Amino acid sequence: MALAFDRLIDRLLFRRALPRWRRLAESAQSADLIMLRSLRTPARQLRREIDRLLHVADSRLTLPMLGSNAISKPLMTDWAWRPEIWRGPIAPIGIAAVANRTMFGTGATVFHDCDRSELTIRQIRNTREADLAPFGFRMDVFGFEGGFLSLVLDLPEDVIRGLTLRHIIRMETTVETEKPLEMFARLNIKHGPNTEQLVRELPLGSSDVAAEFDLAYTKMNEKRIERAWVDLIFERPEMNQITLRDVTFTRRPRSEI
Repeated sequence: MALAFDRLIDRLLFRRALPRWRRLAESAQSADLIMLRSLRTPARQLRREIDRLLHVADSRLTLPMLGSNAISKPLMTDWAWRPEIWRGPIAPIGIAAVANRTMFGTGATVFHDCDRSELTIRQIRNTREADLAPFGFRMDVFGFEGGFLSLVLDLPEDVIRGLTLRHIIRMETTVETEKPLEMFARLNIKHGPNTEQLVRELPLGSSDVAAEFDLAYTKMNEKRIERAWVDLIFERPEMNQITLRDVTFTRRPRSEI
């Protein structure tokens, strides 16, 4: 009974508050500056909480549903993983004027060498029927005077457990850009004092692209592997919007010849 009464009060308060804020918005253009200044702070506070609610509501109610971790896996796959950015909601959901070495969620870091950043990053909600990942990652790049821009993804520890020279690590991604650009993926594996690197150019002729890293072509010491990470490198990204709808990694043993 008390709960129903509280809901009734909430509905009545909402019905009073909505017309009030509508009137204030309609009269803002002609209102005096003192009044506008007094309204700006509570309006921003309301917007902040409303944006938080909408972000969570959209995340939970939009398909693909949260918690879905469907990943396309090649035959014989013994490990598969999707980074947090594409798997679940993070906070904050966006950052403007992104500084060098800015972390975004867990295990993802943006690197660049611009003195003045004109880069914005944001987590977006995927809504297309073809999307497997609940979320996507978007970068808006305006002026870019630096020499490099990359998104570094730390691979989890379980990828290096049992990792051998017989393994192939595959990265699949869905990319959308406003205009064409070159994009590279570099796998880094630290073993003792050394780091093995394999670089692949991503063929962006279509939105769904993949890169495979055959560890047989490295001199990796299987007994001394410490960590692994992937650099996604964007060449000449200025005046472009880059959206990564999904990024996944899988591991499988290579076929014996």
